[in-house]
Amino acid sequence: ITPAMSVLSAVEGLGVAEPALESAVVPLTVAIVIALFAIQSHGTSRVGALFGPIMLVWFSTLGILGLLEVIRQPSVLVAFNPFYAISFFAEHGIAGFLVLGAVVLAVTGGEALYADMGHFGRRPIQVAWLAVVLPALLLNYLGQCALLLSDPTAVRSPFYLLAPDWALYPLIGLSTAAAVIASQAVISGVFSLTRQAVQLGLCPRLDIRHTSNEEEGQIYIPRANWGLLAAVLGLVLVFQSSSRLAAAYGIAVTGDMIITTSLFLVVARRRWNWSLPLCFAIGASFLTVEISFFAANAVKIPHGGWVPLVIACVTLGLMSTWRRGRAVLTRRLAEESLPLDAFIQRQAKKGDIHRVKGTAVFMTSSSNTVPIALLHNLKHNQVLHERIVFVTVVVDDVPRVPAKDRVLVEGLADGFYRITVRYGFSQEPNIPKALRLCKAFGLEFDVMATSFFLGRETLIPQMNSQMALWRERLFVVMSRTSVSATDFFKLPPNRVVELGTQVQL
Repeated sequence: ITPAMSVLSAVEGLGVAEPALESAVVPLTVAIVIALFAIQSHGTSRVGALFGPIMLVWFSTLGILGLLEVIRQPSVLVAFNPFYAISFFAEHGIAGFLVLGAVVLAVTGGEALYADMGHFGRRPIQVAWLAVVLPALLLNYLGQCALLLSDPTAVRSPFYLLAPDWALYPLIGLSTAAAVIASQAVISGVFSLTRQAVQLGLCPRLDIRHTSNEEEGQIYIPRANWGLLAAVLGLVLVFQSSSRLAAAYGIAVTGDMIITTSLFLVVARRRWNWSLPLCFAIGASFLTVEISFFAANAVKIPHGGWVPLVIACVTLGLMSTWRRGRAVLTRRLAEESLPLDAFIQRQAKKGDIHRVKGTAVFMTSSSNTVPIALLHNLKHNQVLHERIVFVTVVVDDVPRVPAKDRVLVEGLADGFYRITVRYGFSQEPNIPKALRLCKAFGLEFDVMATSFFLGRETLIPQMNSQMALWRERLFVVMSRTSVSATDFFKLPPNRVVELGTQVQL
């Protein structure tokens, strides 16, 4: 919602500068949004170098415009007296409470501080917020209030009318640049979250491309990019103004605040071992405010607030279907497979299977069962390689796993090895690179002389399964759109052998 909301609100300044240009707001917004998403594949490192100075100019401009109006109308400073807020609620009752649904839009963007803190650390965010952003926002909002006190007709666009006539078009340009930067932050966040969802098993494998040789976190995901573009354009074309989109934005932001506080309390209780009374006290103080904001916005659900709720439900449905489907598929494959230890013991006793030279790597999601691909290879070719390696990739519930903890090598018996490769949810698997780390365990690989065996499952939905039929069919469609394991694990394509099997869910 942020790209649609921010770019629309910035471009709407054209209608303030020249009413005849109001009809150009939506087409121009569409063009800016398309251009923004079109450049994502080229990376944002060069553009990012300009973000800091532009945002410093932006917040300085906000503060100066507001300060000039406050100087003209200093009585507005009584807004700091909480008595006026209390008397407002006392006088207006439920109507005053519902005003919170609009007031919360003044603090939207604050929730992104959590994401920024993850990128830059706590100290830079504290300094930027307390020294620049908060003072600039307070001055600008006070300035808008002062303007309305002296000229109530400015309510049509108090922000742009703060500026003198000569500065209106430059302010529109600066607002658009700030909106693009805010949108870029959201788009980058979508890429990061999508990669984490893939790693955590909540999303099918996707094509993830690095756009920088220096920064590991700068990535581009084509499907996420174009899917988000379609959604943003849909919002712009349907709502066509920031005021109409405000209902959806309010529900999204206040819902995000409630979820963030709830997750914080889970971490504080389970990871930091805070006492229950302390968690309750902190949770009550935050949630009382946030739930009040959400409740005030709830009346807008029929007028656009339903959009983020629908998006949330669809996203949750897709992720839960994928997670559940993978669990059912793993169980079905395990039922058709054999225990790994028993298989190795049987081969050692029989000794009649011909062993051919070379190394065979079998990718498997279960480290304790025989991969279906190995059973098919043995059934059809009647041979085993002299060195057989089972590789299982595990994604830990941490952002990054250091290289020293990346691989664990276990020698099983008679040329059989088991390797567990660990990654964090912010890292991308690279099996050839991980295999090179096995040299420290006495196991060396020549990747271009190694055969990688993968299983390719053809999924068949069936009635009376462990999932509803519609979810089975959805899982099948999601599986078909998944990026191949060869590409996802960075395997050399000319060294990969895929063996198929049919699986009834």
